[in-house]
Amino acid sequence: MQSYHRETVRTDPTGADSFYCYGSNKSPMEMTINEMVEWSAHAQTPVLFNRHEPYEVNSTSITDLDLNPIKSTSKAVLNRERVLILTPLRDAAPYLAKYFDLLYKLSYPHELIDLAFLVGDCKDDTLANLASELDRIQNHVEEKVRFRSATVIQKNFGADIEMTVAERHSFAAQGPRRKAIARARNYLLYSALKADHSWVYWRDVDITDCPERILEDFMAHDKDILVPNIWFHRYNQDGHDIEGRFDYNSWIESDKGRRLRATLPTDTVLAEGYKEYDTGRTYMVSMGDWRNNKDDEVELDGIGGVNILVKADVHRSGINFPAYAFENQAETEGFARMAKRAGYQVVGLPNYVVWHIDTDEKPGNLGDRKAF
Repeated sequence: MQSYHRETVRTDPTGADSFYCYGSNKSPMEMTINEMVEWSAHAQTPVLFNRHEPYEVNSTSITDLDLNPIKSTSKAVLNRERVLILTPLRDAAPYLAKYFDLLYKLSYPHELIDLAFLVGDCKDDTLANLASELDRIQNHVEEKVRFRSATVIQKNFGADIEMTVAERHSFAAQGPRRKAIARARNYLLYSALKADHSWVYWRDVDITDCPERILEDFMAHDKDILVPNIWFHRYNQDGHDIEGRFDYNSWIESDKGRRLRATLPTDTVLAEGYKEYDTGRTYMVSMGDWRNNKDDEVELDGIGGVNILVKADVHRSGINFPAYAFENQAETEGFARMAKRAGYQVVGLPNYVVWHIDTDEKPGNLGDRKAF
């Protein structure tokens, strides 16, 4: 059997005839517009604009902070989200031992918690007692007890006027007092907040009891701003606990309150629980009971400052504590007003109770009007 093979005969000595050209058999000059469009439709020439090699920065004076990964979620422990606990202090020496006993018991991982305190205008041993308590807890033999860090900030605001409890809680003192506290909170916040903080937990020093899982409980609600109900223990002669209601700064606005504000000068600061102004607001202390469902929520228009959990980005966005009259409120109530104006959620848990010390105030601030 005879075998054959096919041989390509090249007529071009350069070998150009071995290449095939797909497309029109006309030159571009001879093509119609439609033929030109069809012929060039496959052309996708890559173009590189301003192509640069990576630039390595070695200067130690340049810092890169990436806030994009910092989130505040309901799965904070799982996501290893860092918490900043802030406590302003003035003449707080008697309360610090109890404060740290409660802090010690917090179940949220301590290595994810930073502590920061502002000490100002003190006439007692607040600073020395604070240093002693911090040294005790940060040098604890059990590493899990120690917190990630602790910062003490000292700043006096000139508030050196001696006041009794009755004077401090009088109506005349409320405007100047709340503005001064707002300044202290803002100094503390801006001195301590770091780029890796997901949550800010404001915690007053004079708390007597609270759940150990308070941080996890609050975070599970995934709200921008969250506060519990604040009560106090007081026992009568029969040993019965009256379970007093403490914080009237957490409230829901009323039509009566809106009408009242419309008549007030813009620099007037309203304060709840006084006979001078009847706002008709609904106080969260009148709504809750610690025996009921602790996860029940209510939308609030004003909040108190004993316990506040805030998503850190709320503060980063400029929502702070006005040391002036903002919509006729200051400090924490002004903070809530400002946050709601910016579109953030302000939520209270009426059945989740944190216990405050009994300030043993004298009755009569409301005159003949009932508290709620």
